[in-house]
Amino acid sequence: MSTKTLWRSFAAGEISPELYGRIDLAKFQTGLKKCLNFTVLPHGPVDRRPGLRFCVEARDSTKAVRLIPFAYSADQTVILEFGHQYVRFLVEGEALLEASKAVVSIVGSTVTVTGHGWSTGDDVFIGTRFHRITSTGANTFTTADRGGNATTASGTTAARVYTLATPYVEADLFALHYAQNSDVLTITHPSYAARELARLGATNWTLTAISFAPSATVPTGVGVVATIGTPGNQSPQSYVVTAIGADGVTESLASSVAATSNNLSVAGNYNTVSWSAVVGATRYNAYKQRGGSFGYIGQTTALSIVDDNVLADTTKTPPEDIYELNTGAGDFPSAVTYYEQRRWFGGTTDEPQNVWATRNGTESNLTSSLPSQEDDGLEFRIAARQQNAIRHLLPLADLIALTVGGEFRIFADNAPNITPTSLSIKPQGYSGASNVQPALTSSSILYVQAQGSRVREMAYNWQSNAYTSIDISIMAPHLVNGYSVTDLAYVRSPIPTLWAVRSDGTLLGMTYVPEQQVYGWHQHTTAGAFESVAVVSEGNEDVLYVLVQREVDGRAVRYIERMSTRVFVAQEDAFYVDSGLTYDGAPTTTLTGLWHLEGETVQVLLDGAVHPERVVENGSITLEEEGSVAHVGLGYTSDMETLPLAFEGAPAVGQYMRKNVNGVAIRYTNSNLLKAGPSYAKLVDYPERDVSDPYGSPPALRTGEARMSIPADWNSDGRVCIRQDKPVPLTVLSLALEVATGG
Repeated sequence: MSTKTLWRSFAAGEISPELYGRIDLAKFQTGLKKCLNFTVLPHGPVDRRPGLRFCVEARDSTKAVRLIPFAYSADQTVILEFGHQYVRFLVEGEALLEASKAVVSIVGSTVTVTGHGWSTGDDVFIGTRFHRITSTGANTFTTADRGGNATTASGTTAARVYTLATPYVEADLFALHYAQNSDVLTITHPSYAARELARLGATNWTLTAISFAPSATVPTGVGVVATIGTPGNQSPQSYVVTAIGADGVTESLASSVAATSNNLSVAGNYNTVSWSAVVGATRYNAYKQRGGSFGYIGQTTALSIVDDNVLADTTKTPPEDIYELNTGAGDFPSAVTYYEQRRWFGGTTDEPQNVWATRNGTESNLTSSLPSQEDDGLEFRIAARQQNAIRHLLPLADLIALTVGGEFRIFADNAPNITPTSLSIKPQGYSGASNVQPALTSSSILYVQAQGSRVREMAYNWQSNAYTSIDISIMAPHLVNGYSVTDLAYVRSPIPTLWAVRSDGTLLGMTYVPEQQVYGWHQHTTAGAFESVAVVSEGNEDVLYVLVQREVDGRAVRYIERMSTRVFVAQEDAFYVDSGLTYDGAPTTTLTGLWHLEGETVQVLLDGAVHPERVVENGSITLEEEGSVAHVGLGYTSDMETLPLAFEGAPAVGQYMRKNVNGVAIRYTNSNLLKAGPSYAKLVDYPERDVSDPYGSPPALRTGEARMSIPADWNSDGRVCIRQDKPVPLTVLSLALEVATGG
């Protein structure tokens, strides 16, 4: 018996073998058995993962490296390369360099640059290549490649890679948590004082520990002079003064008390309070003691103020105390975020369940008043049934605290904002979170469960008026069970995708469109192991950067690479190689600058046509013919495989039947090379060229239906395998199968 069946969509992505019996599930009808180096598109097709462009080798390839995003405007972003006690910067895929200096001469591996000021171990860019300085003098230095082999540079200028020292050691890099506001990235870790990484200029960055004392200096020289026109019935009056900082918000602690006696209820009697100028202050607040508290009596830009019996407002009092944070070992926060114009911190070693918040409108003012003011700094403890160390603080409509053992909502109860009197805390679930920095989407949090493998989504549920957490890896547990997820990054545009690094070096992707119930998992491999991921916006897309550990020319290396766009106009612009580079210039047969792939076999796409593979020697390859546009890099294989077939209306829905796929019609776009078969051992090539392709031109990328007869393979599944292993794209829209069935 022969029948035809159609796979219309693959939006469910790769699903677990444990679900092969659940043919009743809607996800089964749109799922795949294997989705390797293909990405799931939200509307159903699967698309071959674009290649990875080589950016730069990490400063120290012998130690772990963490990538962290930094965005200081909508169109200006940076990737931060955090390594062992250093940070470097990549702008649009290129290492940030200091100002260049003139090269006086180059003799062998010795370079002369007058007064260079550089040190052994620094990396410098000369001509078209990076070199490592191996020894230095006042005006000279010698160069080598990263393998220690002496190099002969060629160029007229040299520029050092801009590098900033940090205290963070290799073992702690992936436990760093961060939050950004404008040009400042706040970094926290329970073993280090919370710090601010600030961009002051293109090559002027600072990393400084945060002080939580008010930035405004306490006024000094405070005195009070009583003017007594009519003496009698005098009573004591006491005053303090505070300074308002340059931001117009930050208020200093109160000055020392100045006191006098007067009868201010009598006309003509008054007190004049004066003080010394405070550098940087914009205004001053004056307070008078009333009933045991100092209450507000006025504000001025002058250095004195007159009290002619002003009633002190004790609902507004001067800052009196500073919540202790970031002062020493055991007092360093592990979590940070911004919410309601405050900077929030949580989870020190000594107070793992405590949360701190700065005064409203300030970055680092943790002062408080008595009685409490609405904009006071906050310190409180999240009480729970067990010790729940705070790992993450994240802003949604409410502030969310993710702890070791649960999820908590921090919100204002019957008030517009969180204040000392409106604060409310409610548990939302008890899954717990791992230490991996969560990804924040437009309306949800994607995070790794406490045990380190399952990925969860936390979002507001209007029906229950609470935040609910669900396991979004439940359809593909085989991708995470037995492993741990070590890093996360989220792409918003053009295809919303969560990227997750698995502990074995596999990169997992999940196409994420919750409003359409799309949670499509896919996995990705390369010639090496993925170790870190980060996403920044560049142009019209979010761009994924990866840190990959590879072995090249017998040496373990760590490369930072950038995923190329899947959008291209001309065929020769399709980029589908890993650790790749592009040549675009005059026709040539020699491609150079491939030092990072020395000794490796590479694939080449030359003017849109697949060129025979080459081996890189002395940083170059020789082509069989001239070309103007060439992409050169490591090849990778993209595989997709269908689930066991089920036939609607057949007995047992086609189960307990032998099947053989006689032929397959693959509807696809943008490809000219693909293979299909009943297994990966029996793949058949689809004809590369079409009769319409002009003679002497590369086979055109086509869109249409590839009808193929494939080798016989009777089995119980009736599966079809599709492979693309050449440096060209492939998008599979649907599959129509002609299947023979037997007993």
